[in-house]
Amino acid sequence: MKRRPAKAKAKTKTKPAIEELLGVMARLRSPTGCPWDREQTHRTLRYHAVEEVYELLDAIDAGDDQEMAEELGDLLLQVVFHCQLASERKAFNFETVARRIVDKLIGRHPHVFGQSQARTVDAVWAQWERIKHAEKHGTKYARASALDGIPRQLPALLRAEKLVKKARKAGLLPATNGRPPALRALDIGRELFDLAAQAQSKGWSAEDLLRTEARKRERDLRRKELASRGARTARPRVSRRS
Repeated sequence: MKRRPAKAKAKTKTKPAIEELLGVMARLRSPTGCPWDREQTHRTLRYHAVEEVYELLDAIDAGDDQEMAEELGDLLLQVVFHCQLASERKAFNFETVARRIVDKLIGRHPHVFGQSQARTVDAVWAQWERIKHAEKHGTKYARASALDGIPRQLPALLRAEKLVKKARKAGLLPATNGRPPALRALDIGRELFDLAAQAQSKGWSAEDLLRTEARKRERDLRRKELASRGARTARPRVSRRS
């Protein structure tokens, strides 16, 4: 007797991985889910995201693609976790977050998705800042100062760098600090390390010292910015004779 050929098994349709991840997260947070996941809040999770970013940096520096993929997944989990928590509060969900970043990227790249003619990196950055300013103007997120927008939780050195960059861009600091041009990056690295070593030998935290100094400098720069605005406002207009 001839055997009938076996029927090919129908391919199982699987959900896109991101849909599965959202479903897994919802299950973990459900009444029958994981006790640890169920007790988490936005606040208890806030430093987990920071830790995952640092682990991703390690993977990038190591040039390890497998580790990079894993760490990106861990970072994505933090995004999904926060979105799940927010959806439970009826605040927003993953779709909201994804839609906002899509709209932002399209809106701030008119040279790609529109008719803008920005052709250089500098032109693109200037355009980005103009669009961002227009978007936030008149809202509670509007930035009154050129120094606004630096996250307070940044490590002190990175915060100081961003503060200096913004201050120089706004003309609140000179383009250079008068250091000899022969000073090399290696020399600066050594100086930074030596300063950290000196602080540690005194029992001080170099991180805390720099954070405190950055706050002082920021206050001074903001006062300078306000004074400059006041001077421009008070400057009398000189009428031109025809």
